[in-house]
Amino acid sequence: MWSGRQGRLRPVGCVVEELRCRRREREAALRKARREQQLISKRLLRDDASEEAEGGCVAMILGETEIQHFLRLAQQGTEEKERERALVSLRRGLQHPETQQTFIWLEGSMRTLVGLLTSNQALLQLEAARCLHELSHSEQSAVAEACLPATSYLLTYLSGHSSDFIELCLYTLGNLIVESEAVRRQLLPQGIVPALAACIQSPHLTVLEALGYALSQLLQVKEAPEMIIPSVLGSTLPEHILRLLQPGPKLNLGVAVEFAWCLHYIICSQVDNTLLISHGGLSTLGLLLLDMAGAVQRTEDTGLELLACPVLRCLSNLLTEAAMEVVGGQNQLEDERVVAALFILLQFFLQKQPSLLPEGLWLLNNLTANSPSFCTSLLSMDLIEPLLQLLPVSNVVSILVLTVLCNVAEKGPAYCQRLWPGPLLSCLIGTLASPDIEVVGQSLELLQLLFLYQPEAAKDFLQQSGLQVLERHQEEAQLQDRVHALQQTALHQ
Repeated sequence: MWSGRQGRLRPVGCVVEELRCRRREREAALRKARREQQLISKRLLRDDASEEAEGGCVAMILGETEIQHFLRLAQQGTEEKERERALVSLRRGLQHPETQQTFIWLEGSMRTLVGLLTSNQALLQLEAARCLHELSHSEQSAVAEACLPATSYLLTYLSGHSSDFIELCLYTLGNLIVESEAVRRQLLPQGIVPALAACIQSPHLTVLEALGYALSQLLQVKEAPEMIIPSVLGSTLPEHILRLLQPGPKLNLGVAVEFAWCLHYIICSQVDNTLLISHGGLSTLGLLLLDMAGAVQRTEDTGLELLACPVLRCLSNLLTEAAMEVVGGQNQLEDERVVAALFILLQFFLQKQPSLLPEGLWLLNNLTANSPSFCTSLLSMDLIEPLLQLLPVSNVVSILVLTVLCNVAEKGPAYCQRLWPGPLLSCLIGTLASPDIEVVGQSLELLQLLFLYQPEAAKDFLQQSGLQVLERHQEEAQLQDRVHALQQTALHQ
C-alpha cells in the first residue's frame, strides 16, 4: 500500500517497483477472468437446398410408433428413395427435443441408426449422419452420450473422400465433444487428435473450417490442459495452424478465425508456449496483424473484426509468456510497424467495433510493459494524443490507456519529458474526477511516476488546482494512502 508517513519520500526505485507489482497482480487477475469467459457453443449444419426441396414442411414431434416406423422403412424398405425419405422424416422430427428424448430411450433405435451410418449406400449413410448431427445439437448430455456407439465411425469417416460428409462428421463431433465428458473419454483413446491432425491437410476450405470448429471445442474443455493439449502440441497440428494463419492470397477468413481461436486456447493453457514461439508463432501473428491493418485501410467492410479478437489475444498472451529478449531472430516483432498497425486497428475499432478496443489496448500494454523500444516507438510516432482520445470511451478503456502511459513513464526521466507538457495534464485532471475507483487509482499511479521523474509536472499540477481535485478522494478507503503519498510527492518537488 502507498504510505506517506512522517512526510518522508521513498526512493524512486521502491515506488516504481511497487507500481509494477500492483499492476502485475491486476493484469494477472484480468487474464484469469478473460480465460474464464471463453464461450463454448454448438453449431447446426443444415442444407438449405435440401430443406427447400423438402417443401418447407413443418417438422413434427415424433412418438415411439412413428420413430419405429421410419427406422423400419429406412432399414427394410424395398426402394432406396423410400428408405432415404424415411430418414429425412426422422431427421426432421429429431429437430425437436421431445423427439430426441423419445429416440434415445427407445430400445434398438441408436443401434439401427448406427447400422445405417455404416451402410454401403452413400445417400442412406449421409442421411443417417444428418440424424446424428441433429442429436448432437441437443443441450441434454444424455442425448450426446447416447451417440457414443457412433463416435468411432465418425472418426473413421474423417479419412474418407467426400468433403461434404467429412464436414458433417466434424461438426457432429465438435457438438458431441463439448456436451459430455463421457464422449471425450471415449474419443481420446479412439484417436481423435491424430484424426484431426490428418484432416488439417485437406484442400477443402469447408473441411478446414469445420475442423477448426471441432478442434476449438476440444481445446476449451476443462480437462484440456492436462489430457488434450499436450497431445495436440505433440502432433503436427501447431505448425499447420500457424501455416493457415500466414497472411497472403491463400488466407481464408473463415478458416483463419477458427484456427486463431484454437491457437488462443492453446496459448491460454500455458502448457508449452515456447514450442509455439519456436514454430514462429510471434512472427506469424505479427505479420497477420500488419495484414489486417492494411486490409481495414483498403476497405471498410472486411469482416476482419472477427479475426482481430483472437489474433490480438494470442499476441497479448504469448508476449506475457515470453520475454522479448528471449524471442530473437525471425521471431522478433518489428517495433514501429507493429505499433503503427495496432493504432490503425484501434481507430477502426473506435469507429466500427468499440468492444474490441480493450483487446487492442491489452496488446499495447503487453508490448510496452517490458520494452523501452516499443515505448520509444509510441513517442516518436506521436501516438500519445491519439491514445488519450480513447479515454472517454469507457472505464475499461480508460484504465488500459492509463496503464500503457504508466508503462512509458516508468522507463525513466527521458520518457517522462516526452510525455509532459502536452494534453496529458488536462486529461489526468479529468480522469481524477471519475467516479470509478480503478480509473482514479490508475491516474494516481501515472501522476506519481511523472512527479518522480519530471518535477515540472508536479508544479503544473499544483498550478491547475490539482490538490483540490485530490482532496475529494481522501475519504476513499482504497485510495486515501495513494492520495496522501501523491500529495506529499507534489509538495516536496
